Amino acid sequence: MNLVPVTEFLVKSVVKEPDMVSVKQYDNENEISLEVLASKDDMPTLIGKQGMVAQAIRTIVIAASCTEENRKKININFDSF
Repeated sequence: MNLVPVTEFLVKSVVKEPDMVSVKQYDNENEISLEVLASKDDMPTLIGKQGMVAQAIRTIVIAASCTEENRKKININFDSF
């Protein structure tokens, strides 16, 4: 399952510099890892107070990935340039 468009849409909706956002997906046997890269200035906004924005993005992406055939763990890492 390709979760990159969903994740990109959510992250670009939050940050001030959406052109700097990059999302890459890595599939393993039991896990899907998403690497989200954004501008260093956008990281406080992207993470939010006590990580609430980042957790909300994780929750929505996990919900979007839920299907009967997909039982993989979703891991999302936020980092800056």
